[in-house]
Amino acid sequence: MKKPLLSPHVRDRLRQYYYLTRLHKPIGIFLLLWPMLWALWIAGAGKPAPGVVFIFVLGTILMRSAGCVINDYADRNIDSYVTRTRERPIATGKVTPREAVLLFVALCLVSFILVLFTNALTIYLSFGGALLAAVYPFSKRYTHLPQVVLGMAFAWAIPMAYAAQTGTITKQTWLIYVITVVWAVIYDTMYAMVDREDDLKIGVKSTAILFGDADRIILAILQGLMLMALWLLGHQAELPWPYSAGIGVAAVLAGYQQYLIRRRDPKGCFEAFLNNHWLGLAVFAGLVLSYAGK
Repeated sequence: MKKPLLSPHVRDRLRQYYYLTRLHKPIGIFLLLWPMLWALWIAGAGKPAPGVVFIFVLGTILMRSAGCVINDYADRNIDSYVTRTRERPIATGKVTPREAVLLFVALCLVSFILVLFTNALTIYLSFGGALLAAVYPFSKRYTHLPQVVLGMAFAWAIPMAYAAQTGTITKQTWLIYVITVVWAVIYDTMYAMVDREDDLKIGVKSTAILFGDADRIILAILQGLMLMALWLLGHQAELPWPYSAGIGVAAVLAGYQQYLIRRRDPKGCFEAFLNNHWLGLAVFAGLVLSYAGK
């Protein structure tokens, strides 16, 4: 009988690392991927360099995985008290904190190696991205705005992608950055609404707690601001009607998300969070079709 390539112990460790990096739950990858692709398509006028696209798609997967690892390391003493997170590998003791730190460092190093194939400006910017990724998980202990910090970390791929494609950063770059930060606050507040009761018990801070009973109206205002900013972006980039159609679909999806969170029940809030994947895809599809028709 042929001997397995990997021992049972190694297979188990890889399985636990797979769960720790949340590769079995790709929603976070998509939420990072769409705005990065928005930036690349606009920076490349619809034809971004294939090598740059490859580097940033792979880098997005790696850095999202690294973010999940350091988040679970930071939350190692509280995840067992939250219904949604109590089965995570560190919380159950299946992965040690030391293993998590080593895995985080390894993922960041591989990501940095990828960045070395770009230009100097992108390399310099990558240090800011790594810092934001490491700081976010700890911010929920000190501020009710950790979703803003998350947005800043998630959106940092925007100036990096723009720099890699064009060698520079423009006002348009920062407009996409702000849009992405606002969007992250929207969907991560919906996500935090799932854990609101548990977070209140253990003292974890979030915008869901900060907004309180005004959460739905504040989210609606943020959604409106985001859609207006997306329209302004299209106006500045002189994009034709398919982009406007994409924003129209995004507006419908934003309204559907408001419907899902109307009762503030965890299931509906989580579905609204997941629905943001389609919103990001709708905007990207509008971008692709706009440039394809030029």
